[in-house]
Amino acid sequence: MSTLPSIKILTNSSLLFDVSHYREQHILATQKKLWALSQYCKNTNEFIDLVPGMNSLTLYLKSASNLHQWQNTLTKLWDEVDDYAFESQHHKIDTYYQGEDLNYVANYHKLTIDEVINLHSKEIYHVLFLGFVPGFPYLHGLNSQLFTPRRDNPRVSVPKGAIAIGADQTGIYPEDSPGGWHIIAHTDACLFDVTASNPCLFKPGDTLEFVPVKRSKQ
Repeated sequence: MSTLPSIKILTNSSLLFDVSHYREQHILATQKKLWALSQYCKNTNEFIDLVPGMNSLTLYLKSASNLHQWQNTLTKLWDEVDDYAFESQHHKIDTYYQGEDLNYVANYHKLTIDEVINLHSKEIYHVLFLGFVPGFPYLHGLNSQLFTPRRDNPRVSVPKGAIAIGADQTGIYPEDSPGGWHIIAHTDACLFDVTASNPCLFKPGDTLEFVPVKRSKQ
């Protein structure tokens, strides 16, 4: 299997940098290289936007005249990108482990509620990318003991702030929306604010941890 990235021209001023053919066990290492590549490109001030995805980076150039130059440069940069740093933040998310599917997940894995909470909250998660709806973080780092198939019947409405598990990932719903993941907890953290200068709380490359808390009695 080729280890060279695929670089496709999307428009006269945009490129898709794709490494989806890389081995699955290297997910986090690959994403870290993509974040570093994105940071390097951002620092050149030649791009309108850079959008990291899962195993990919979409690049939107300010000038179409630089398209082929960047198409030819990206592969070389990919070989060197381990030397580049990327900016990231660590977030602590207050988490109420009172989700609608918490009992189901515990029973599915033959665990107690406390064991599910401990397994979910003891990890440090990496934000792989944002998608589905604005601000929704796809998180890497879920303990394999909690891998849970998605719901057979997705919900029409999952509440804002729901923390859920879908297969080998966990995530947080930034707004009310349909969803097929198992809800194990909730948070009051605001993940997306359209009025803010940086609307999304998280960005790819950030890390976070879930901090168990109890709701105060009214």
